[in-house]
Amino acid sequence: MTLATRDPDRLVAQYPELFRAAQNSRLKAVALGLAALGLFLFGCWYLEFSLDRLITGFRQLGWFVMLMIPPDPGTSLPTYLVAIGETLSIAFLGTLLAAVFALPVSLLAARNIIPSVFLRFPVRRFLDSIRGIDTLIWALVWINVVGLGPFAGVLAIATSDFGAFGKLFSEAIEGADSKQVEGIRAAGGNKLHEVRFGLMPQVLPVIAGQILYFIESNTRSATIIGIVGAGGIGLQLAEQIRVLEWQKVSSLILMILIAVAVIDFISNRLRFAIIGRAGEVRA
Repeated sequence: MTLATRDPDRLVAQYPELFRAAQNSRLKAVALGLAALGLFLFGCWYLEFSLDRLITGFRQLGWFVMLMIPPDPGTSLPTYLVAIGETLSIAFLGTLLAAVFALPVSLLAARNIIPSVFLRFPVRRFLDSIRGIDTLIWALVWINVVGLGPFAGVLAIATSDFGAFGKLFSEAIEGADSKQVEGIRAAGGNKLHEVRFGLMPQVLPVIAGQILYFIESNTRSATIIGIVGAGGIGLQLAEQIRVLEWQKVSSLILMILIAVAVIDFISNRLRFAIIGRAGEVRA
């Protein structure tokens, strides 16, 4: 029989600081839970949450779903295929442009490349500023700059992803193993050699995996920005919703889902292939 089982009061008296810390932790957890619950209830009240409206909305949604069955693109299938190809092109080109421009900037934001905080800080804040603006906002900006069409969509995705890639790439570079860099330095290599032969072989598989994921994600983003006039299948989707052609709407949604599923399958295969090859090289 342990001491705690025989005489718990004696154990509390002998180690009061341990039990006091545990009690304080429980009180903090309860206080945080109550605060979160209060914030949730306040948000429901402030945003005029209504269960009746929610139930009515679900009924209306069910009616829309019934109108969408069966999917029927009609005579517009060739137009929709061109539009989905345009959406995929926007996602691919925007992601590729963002990665190309973000890679050199991410080197300037990495702590193990630029030790000086005075040089690194403005680069990081610049990336934060770019990343803090949503892709849809960038699409509206570029539409007013270069006009309607897929070119504005490419620029919107490239600008938004530039900030995200800059942060992700710099974190991957900072997390690289320093032993390879030290080996290049010991062999007489300069700073450029350390980056090229010590860091890049380690981080390129990670960067490639991130780019493949963003291509898949940006396929959905390209659909959304198409609704505001940046080209692609989103424009077709918005037009069909506007004229209440629900069977065509369901056809477009089905095409988007198929495209995303195919891209996800391909990107997963490529990602595992790249990671596996990188592991073989390290071995």
